Amino acid sequence: MKDTGRRILLGRVAGAFGIRGECKLESWTEPRSAIFRYQPWILRDAQGNEREITGVRGKESGKHVVATFPDVADRDAIEAMRGTEIYVPRSALPPPREGEYYWVDLEGLKVVTVDGVSFGTVSHIFATGANDVLVARDDERERMIPFVQPQFVKSVDFEAGVVTVDWDPDF
Repeated sequence: MKDTGRRILLGRVAGAFGIRGECKLESWTEPRSAIFRYQPWILRDAQGNEREITGVRGKESGKHVVATFPDVADRDAIEAMRGTEIYVPRSALPPPREGEYYWVDLEGLKVVTVDGVSFGTVSHIFATGANDVLVARDDERERMIPFVQPQFVKSVDFEAGVVTVDWDPDF
């Protein structure tokens, strides 16, 4: 399988659902069932083995997303897949709307303050209950900046490759 660039982690196999080879998925798409729109999937198991799969079907069912894989027909096979991560190429996703960003697109951008102080680059972003947090890393330290616009994140300029923040360098 050829690597087509950046990938987006959309979910994970959470375990078996019933006895006929259906499985529960953790889906990080909104709505949760949107995960089925983006195929082929690249499945990556805990050992790092990858395979590409198409034709996965499913639906939301109560508090779960339930899926059927075309090549899996029994509960034991699904249980063996528990923890398998579901990726899609970044190119499979639609462009974000104005003012919205895919986290993976921000990773690697330079982070500078409104006063021109460099904080290194965006290492990653993570969610908290209140807001997302941008993690900027340089050779010396890591800074966690609430991804709140326009209060702390002043601008994102993809052409220049820069995220400008209003954040105290000593904090």
